[in-house]
Amino acid sequence: MNVPVAATSPLRIDLGIHGMTCASCVARAERALKKVPGVQEVAVNLATESARILVTPSDQVEARLKRAVRDAGYEPVAANAAIDAAPESAWAGFGPVALGAALSFPLMLPMLGDLFGQHWMLPAWLQFALATPVQFFLGARFYKAGWHAARALSGNMDLLVAMGTSSGWALSVWLWLSAAPDTMPHLYFEASAVVITLVLLGKWLEARAKRQTTSAIRALHALRPDVAHLLGLDGEVDVPIDEVLVGDELVVRPGERFAVDASVLEGQTQVDESMLTGEPLPVPKTVGDMVTGGTLNGDGRVVVRVSAVGVDTVLANIIRLVEDAQAAKAPIQRLVDQVSAVFVPVVLVLALLTFFGWWLSGHALDVAIINAVTVLVIACPCALGLATPAAIMAGTGVAAQHGILIKDAQALELAHKAQVVVFDKTGTLTVGHARLTDFVAGDAAHQDDLLRVAAAIQSGSSHPLARAVVAHAQEKSLPLPAVSDVVSTPGKGLQGNVDGVAYLIGSPTWIAQLQGDLGALAEPLATLQERGATLAALARRGASGLRVVALMGFGDEPKPGAAAAIAHLRQLGIRVLMLSGDNRAAARAMAERVGLHADQDEVISDVLPGDKAAHIARLKTAGQTVVMVGDGVNDAPALAAADVGMAMANAGGGADVAMHAAGITLMRGDLALVAAALDISHRTVAKIRQNLFWAFIYNVVGIPLAAFGVLNPVLAGAAMAASSVSVMSNALLLKRWRPATRPGG
Repeated sequence: MNVPVAATSPLRIDLGIHGMTCASCVARAERALKKVPGVQEVAVNLATESARILVTPSDQVEARLKRAVRDAGYEPVAANAAIDAAPESAWAGFGPVALGAALSFPLMLPMLGDLFGQHWMLPAWLQFALATPVQFFLGARFYKAGWHAARALSGNMDLLVAMGTSSGWALSVWLWLSAAPDTMPHLYFEASAVVITLVLLGKWLEARAKRQTTSAIRALHALRPDVAHLLGLDGEVDVPIDEVLVGDELVVRPGERFAVDASVLEGQTQVDESMLTGEPLPVPKTVGDMVTGGTLNGDGRVVVRVSAVGVDTVLANIIRLVEDAQAAKAPIQRLVDQVSAVFVPVVLVLALLTFFGWWLSGHALDVAIINAVTVLVIACPCALGLATPAAIMAGTGVAAQHGILIKDAQALELAHKAQVVVFDKTGTLTVGHARLTDFVAGDAAHQDDLLRVAAAIQSGSSHPLARAVVAHAQEKSLPLPAVSDVVSTPGKGLQGNVDGVAYLIGSPTWIAQLQGDLGALAEPLATLQERGATLAALARRGASGLRVVALMGFGDEPKPGAAAAIAHLRQLGIRVLMLSGDNRAAARAMAERVGLHADQDEVISDVLPGDKAAHIARLKTAGQTVVMVGDGVNDAPALAAADVGMAMANAGGGADVAMHAAGITLMRGDLALVAAALDISHRTVAKIRQNLFWAFIYNVVGIPLAAFGVLNPVLAGAAMAASSVSVMSNALLLKRWRPATRPGG
C-alpha cells in the first residue's frame, strides 16, 4: 500500500540487530542504515542491540531497512526480541565456552608445567587436533562477521580476532611442517585456541550482564496480566487482555494486578503502586478514584471501568520512556563514535608496524608475527562501544524502579550539572488545592455556628473555595443546617437563607460594594491581606443593614517534606528559587513556610503562565545550568525552556501529561525525588566516565605493551575479555543505588 504524499512527518522505526560485537559494528550498522533512501536519523545501541530510525514514510521502508542491516552482515530481528524472549537460565549459551575450555586446557599444560619445573609438551599433531576445532568451529562466528566487515571496507572486533588467531594458527602449522625431523619447534596453537575461548567467555559474561541491564524493562513488562475478568450480562468472563475495550467493566480480585487504566465503580481497596512510583506505602482507593494498569490490588474486591488500554496506558508510556532513554545516545557518546570510526584501521596499521619493526630489527619471523598478533588481539573496541549505553541502561532502569523516569540521555547527562533549581509553587511545592486556613468570627463564641452557616450555603457549589469550607466543617464534624433560596452571583459570591436569616458570602470587595459593615473585623481583614491570603466574607442582612460576621482566609499548604527537600538541595550547593503567579505577599508567605528567603531574591512572584519560560531563559543566559520542576500540566513551556525539565505527576492525576512535558518525570509528589534525580544523574555520568577511562586505558596501555613484546596473545586475550566484562560489571553497580529519603539520608 502506498503512503499518501501528504504524510511527510517522519516515521520512527525500531529494529533489533543481532551480531554486533563492538563500537565499530555500531558505526557500520549506522552507515548502512543511513544509505537507505528517506532515512533522516539513526541511533544504533550496542548494549540493547537495537536501532532507532527516523525515516520518511514510503512503500516497504521497513523491509528496506532490514535488508540494509542484513547486507551489512547482521541479523535484523524484532525490536524487543531480547526483552520479550522467555527468561533464560544463568548458564544459557555457556556450551561453546565449556567446549573451548576443554579443548584448550591440554594445550595450556606445558605453560602450567613450566611453573613446577615439568615439561609436558604435547606432540605437534595432538596440538593441531585440539586447536583446529576451536579455531574453525567455535571461531566460525569471528570469520563470518569479520568477512562481512572486510567486504564493507570496515573493521570490527571479529576481524581483529579472526586475523590475529588465524595468524597464530597458520604460523604454528608452518613451523610444524617445516621443522627438521625429530625436532620439536615452539608452536603457538595454545595462543590461538585460548584467545578464542577467552573472547567467547567474555562475550558470554557480557551477554549475561546485558540481560541484567534490561531487568527494569522486563519487570515493567511483567506487570501486565494476560487475562482480565470482564463483567458482562452472564457475570464474570475471563478474556485476553488484548480484547479489553475502553468502557468495559472489569472485576479485580484481592491480590491481582489491574490490567489497564481505569476508574473505580464499586468497592474500596488499597493499591500497591511501588513498581510505578517507588512509593512503598499502599494508596487507598474508593469509588471515583483512578487506578493504573500494572499496580497491585490489596485486600478489596473492586469493579472498575476501563479508561485506557494498550499503548495508551500509563504503564505503556512508562515502558516506552524507559526504552527511549536506553536507546538514546548521550552527548558524550559522540566522542566514542568519532574514535571508533578510525579505531580498527589504526590498529591494523599498528600491527603491521609491529611486525615489520620486529622482523627488520633482526628478530625471528615467528616472534614478529606473534607480537603483531598480540596487538590485534588486545585492541578490542567492544568495551568502547559498551561503556556509555551500559551505564545509561543501568542508571535509567534503577531510577524507574524508584519513581524517576528519565526520558532522554541528554537530560540524564545534564542534570548532575544543575546550579539552579526553580520550583513552580502551586501543585509542586504545595499540595495544589485551597484550604481554609483562617476563620475569624466577629463573635468568637459563635464561631462554629457561623462556620456551619457558611458551609451549608456553599455545600452545593463546585468552587474550590466553597469546597474548602465544606471540607473544614466536615473535619470538625459539624452538622449543617438546612438552607433555602440559594442564589449565585457569578464571579462574586452566594446568598441564601438559614433559619430565616439571609446571609451573603463573597469577596470583601463585593460585600463592600453592597455597603457591608466590617465593624471590628476591619483589623483582621488587613492582617490577612498583608499575609497574602485569598479572602471571603460572611455577611448577615438584618434590620440595620448588611453586617460582616466572619472572615475566611484561604491558602495552599506546603507539601510535607518541602522545606527538607529545599534544605537538602542547598546542602548540595544548589541555588533554589520559587516561581509563582501569586501576588507578592502570598508568594512570600509560602516561601517562608518552605524555607526560601524572599529578601535574597529566591522568590519570583506575579508571573503570568506564559512568562514563566522567559524567566527560565533569563537564568540560562547568565550561564547557569537550570532545572525547572513543575507539575507538568501548565508548566510545559518553562519545563521545555530549562536545561532539564522535571515534571511531577501528582496524586490527582496528570501522569501522562507530566511524562511528555519534561526530560525527567517524578512519578510521585515527593520533593526529595528532585535531589535523588540529580544524584542518579551524577552517579550514572560518573560510571560513563569510569567506563570510558577503562575502555581507553586498556588500549592505551595494552597496545604499546603488546607492540614491544611484553605481552603474549593469551594475556592479551584475557585482558580484552576483562575489558568488556569490567565495563558491564561497573555499570551494573548502579543497580544498588537507592534514593536518599531525607537530607543526609
